[in-house]
Amino acid sequence: MSGITLATPYLDTDADQLSFALGHPAREALVVRDLTVGGLDVQLRLLGASHQVFAGPVRETVACLPGVEGGLPAGVERHFDDWSYHFSARIRHCAPGEFGVRVARIRSVSEEHPRSLYGVFPGSPEAVTALTVGREGAGLSWRTWHTYPQSRRIVATHTRLEAR
Repeated sequence: MSGITLATPYLDTDADQLSFALGHPAREALVVRDLTVGGLDVQLRLLGASHQVFAGPVRETVACLPGVEGGLPAGVERHFDDWSYHFSARIRHCAPGEFGVRVARIRSVSEEHPRSLYGVFPGSPEAVTALTVGREGAGLSWRTWHTYPQSRRIVATHTRLEAR
């Protein structure tokens, strides 16, 4: 899917403002992409404050949430019905020349991926939120990237949802 140039400025302005939640209700989305992957309905949701992914029994939110302190966990494991859920996040601080190269790679991967959604926020072609989802083993996995040109930081998450 092609990248979407968004008209709305992003609400989270640094990686430290992001928080993680499971089961959070749907937030107002800038763009939504509905897919079926491995027999599961998946909804990729691009927010002004980052993203939500709804897949089977999981409602994952990584965003700047009102009243929730920022900070992402390095890892989370949960069980939902007959599913195992594994989430991981990392933040990379890039050197000045490295940041643009990494953002270009994220945009390229997202552009070429058959099940992706990504948006470019106004003010910088390097202010990007991107999501990809695909089949993995007995389930599926998704990856997300949130880029912050003002601090040259990139938040990358990886989630696996597997049948138990």
